[in-house]
Amino acid sequence: MKLTYELSKDEKASYLHIHGDLIGDEVGPKLVEVVSDAVEDGAKTFVIDLSGVRYISSSGIGLLITMLTKMRNVGGEVYLTSPSEHVKKLLIITKLNNIFTVFDSVEDFKSKN
Repeated sequence: MKLTYELSKDEKASYLHIHGDLIGDEVGPKLVEVVSDAVEDGAKTFVIDLSGVRYISSSGIGLLITMLTKMRNVGGEVYLTSPSEHVKKLLIITKLNNIFTVFDSVEDFKSKN
């Protein structure tokens, strides 16, 4: 399933809503660019909504880590929201659940920040 994304922003954070399979294909570098642009605009909080993602490959995991590294290098943070059961299991197996803060939904993130 081809990856698509939308970007939105409010006073709390920048939001990246991803739909499709996160496999690090040709869209991958664009996602990293989105985070780089947000960093240049002074963003410190970036939320990646995974509600529309059914599959993440090892390259997709690499993309998430690259985005997190870019934000942390400027004192920012990346949060993940709404992972499917499959993606949740993957985050646990790869121990990424210890690196990323994961919220049940974007609304859950907003209510706690």
